[in-house]
Amino acid sequence: MPTYLAEIVAAHRRMAAADDRDVDRLLGQALDAPPGPPFAAALRAADGGLAVIAEVKRRSPSKGPLAPDLDPAAVAAAYAAGGASCLSVLTDGDYFGGSPGDLAAAREASGLPALRKDFTVSVADVCDARLMGASAVLLIVAALGDDELAAFLEVAGRLGLDALVEVHDDDELSRALAAGARLVGVNQRDLATFVVDTDRAVCLAAGIPSGVVAVAESGIAGAHDAARLAAAGYDAVLVGETLVRSPDPAAAVAALTGHPVAPRPLGAPRVPSVRAPDDAVGR
Repeated sequence: MPTYLAEIVAAHRRMAAADDRDVDRLLGQALDAPPGPPFAAALRAADGGLAVIAEVKRRSPSKGPLAPDLDPAAVAAAYAAGGASCLSVLTDGDYFGGSPGDLAAAREASGLPALRKDFTVSVADVCDARLMGASAVLLIVAALGDDELAAFLEVAGRLGLDALVEVHDDDELSRALAAGARLVGVNQRDLATFVVDTDRAVCLAAGIPSGVVAVAESGIAGAHDAARLAAAGYDAVLVGETLVRSPDPAAAVAALTGHPVAPRPLGAPRVPSVRAPDDAVGR
């Protein structure tokens, strides 16, 4: 049975293979595009309290529709009113119901830096993030080989984009840091099964150097979860389902922000590595 990750990444690699745009020309266009506001710096500017990356998402492959009638502009404006530092906007249409238009509308309405939340598998994908007005691009270690990870980090830096490098276990964290990641997200949702392990981020916190911005993702249901992750040393949380399902998104964001961020403990990561199938990651 194919995993969620294998299916989605394979679809994106097929799209990338069919993309006949000239990469050098695309890089030039991206360099000429207006830059978005800094993403990682906004997370560091939360005055010692936990920052929130609030997600604009209509549905997910595992849970189906979350907010099918979502208005990205209205939701993003509410997130900003609640004190969100940044946005995460799904631009994948087939699996998550998102679009580049969602990112543009959310950014314009909120004024916040935005992560293009998508499955980046090519240099063109990185360029498209800048052209869409994003301030950051997502790089999922489980979906990329080491050469791809290093290349996409380099292109993102050249384009003035931050890169949220997403990991799930010890091995992926080591690969991310070896590639030079300065913004690391620990996704507590296993992208092979989509099952959430709410201890995953706490276990991996000790392996993230103090100079790296640390973000915990998935399985964050409210203030208690946010406070626990801040106490483990996370600078920010990325929250989607809880916020898009909330009848008052501004209040839901406010409940997550500002929890005191503790120094990360010294020690080794303690989440065993489980490598995704080779056909899923393009090794």
